[in-house]
Amino acid sequence: MKRNIFQSLALEANQRYLVAQFGRLKQRLRGKVDDTLVAAVEASRAALIEPAPIDVLTNLFGLSVFERDVLLLCAGVEMDAELARCCADVQGIAHRPLASFGLALAALDEPHWSALSPLGALRRWRMVELDDGASLTAAHLRIDERVLHYIAGINFLDRRLQPLLRPVAASGTMADEHRKVSQTLLEALNESSVRARIVVLHGDDFDGQSDVAANIAAQLGLQMLRVRAADLPSTSTEIDAFAVLWQREAALLGAVLLVESRNPDMPNSVIELAERTDTLIFIAGGEALALSRATLRSSVNKPGPDAQKVLWQHALGPAAARLNGSLDGVATQFRLSAQTILAAGNEIRDAIVADFEPNALLWRACQSASRTKLDELAQRLEALAVWEDLILPEAQKIILRQIGAQVKHRLTVYQKWGFANKGARGLGISALFAGESGTGKTMAAEVLANDLHLDLYRIDLSAVVSKYIGETEKNLGRVFDAAEDGGAILLFDEADALFGKRGEVRDSHDRYANIEVSYLLQRMEAYRGLAILTTNMKSGLDRAFQRRLRFVVQFPFPDQQEREAIWRAIFPPAMPIDGIDCAKLAKLSEAGGNIRNIALNAAFLAAEDGAAIAMSHLLQAAHGEAAKGDRAISDAEIRGWV
Repeated sequence: MKRNIFQSLALEANQRYLVAQFGRLKQRLRGKVDDTLVAAVEASRAALIEPAPIDVLTNLFGLSVFERDVLLLCAGVEMDAELARCCADVQGIAHRPLASFGLALAALDEPHWSALSPLGALRRWRMVELDDGASLTAAHLRIDERVLHYIAGINFLDRRLQPLLRPVAASGTMADEHRKVSQTLLEALNESSVRARIVVLHGDDFDGQSDVAANIAAQLGLQMLRVRAADLPSTSTEIDAFAVLWQREAALLGAVLLVESRNPDMPNSVIELAERTDTLIFIAGGEALALSRATLRSSVNKPGPDAQKVLWQHALGPAAARLNGSLDGVATQFRLSAQTILAAGNEIRDAIVADFEPNALLWRACQSASRTKLDELAQRLEALAVWEDLILPEAQKIILRQIGAQVKHRLTVYQKWGFANKGARGLGISALFAGESGTGKTMAAEVLANDLHLDLYRIDLSAVVSKYIGETEKNLGRVFDAAEDGGAILLFDEADALFGKRGEVRDSHDRYANIEVSYLLQRMEAYRGLAILTTNMKSGLDRAFQRRLRFVVQFPFPDQQEREAIWRAIFPPAMPIDGIDCAKLAKLSEAGGNIRNIALNAAFLAAEDGAAIAMSHLLQAAHGEAAKGDRAISDAEIRGWV
């Protein structure tokens, strides 16, 4: 309320000051000098509550006395009807009450031709515009609308930039490591020996980069405005215009610019903008940007487990006490930004206090927060299968349980016991599931995801692999980067399409194919979650590739005893059954996936007949399944079914 009253009084005082200035200009145009008007100007100046905007503008852009009066003259034509008529009368053009450069040269103090040169402040900063089609002295002058409002005491973002720029407020809560980055950069910016006016922030925490930039801006007493790199103009002419308008806004508003790109490639327009502006600019993105100008750089990545735990405690407040130590698991499994943690904490804080299973509620909230990016890149599978559903030899089950145990206890082994300090290479948990189609490879991945309470994503390699050089690596990089947030299980189905034997390099295509495989190996070894590759042809994989996998699980074709177990488990309890003999069904040489298809199709046949599922339905469905693979069922396999 007090602030509004102060603004209102300041606006009124500025208006009185402008009226006095316009009165002085009217006397100049009429060729008169009135000491009383000069005294009125000084009196109104003394009554100002804060510096007059026209005086601030003069100081900011180094305007001369003549340039200042030109601006006042142009503003007066718009704001003072009597001054407009006076201009029209002096020029003899009553139908167009506009100011001209010739009029200004003839009537105002300390005139100079350079005032309207393209490099002069008035035109360089687009404070005034010249009508086309006339000589320089005869050209009519129009004040820029943004500058006019500023002189009148109304300071707001230029309407031409409003669709592109958004304000960013400093966050009250930041990870300690990000706060240290802010302080280091701030000290560097304040050093007189450092002439850098560009700060490049790179890493995987885009929200954190925004927090760092906004924190520095707040400590400098400036406001932060953000523009997406993709929204910047694309042509040099448009970038020049944007750069001029922005630098003017930076001075008038006391603002700094954050250019943000969340895509791997930074547009060239960002580099051009940075090279053409003298104001402080923050550039945030995944990769460090190379610039010719003096630049400060710092990496800003998502906070580590300890920092995330502190952020969760702050976000949840007293509700954190109900979680019984589960914050350690959440902080280890998920990599979330401070902003994401605060938003999630605000959303679930009250629910955690009232919920009977607060730990599960927190885990689901983290999963939801980490899914956004990955859902756009891969298919999320609903993991419903449990260990009892998995019919495999005991040796394979032991290996699968070892995989799950390593995912569970990563924090203990890598962090507490110090294996991570020996190097980041090889810390990723990778596995190869090899076996014929339908032998349970995907189901095993579902069992692990369900048991570990993690999301499972299947990667469509046909959408990842590209014929264009370098695109496959970018696509894979996006998948792994997005998966890092939630430590999701990545399932590369039928991976031999990409990871086949690497032969000798005979041409550029062979060389880049090897680069793609090497890149994948590197990302898998660095990925903090579980990556699973499946293949129908283990022999088709390069041995060097296999050696770099943590686990290799061979899924054998089920024998008759295992097939009988699959048949006994395949029918839901609610399914009506009539005379089903699982021992006879097990003689059919089909893998588990095919058995499921047969059972499902037979169920629909029974539903159509309005009867319980019988051996006859299963026989009909079995013939249909075999026909898909151009296989004829032998009499021995189906003897005694009907």
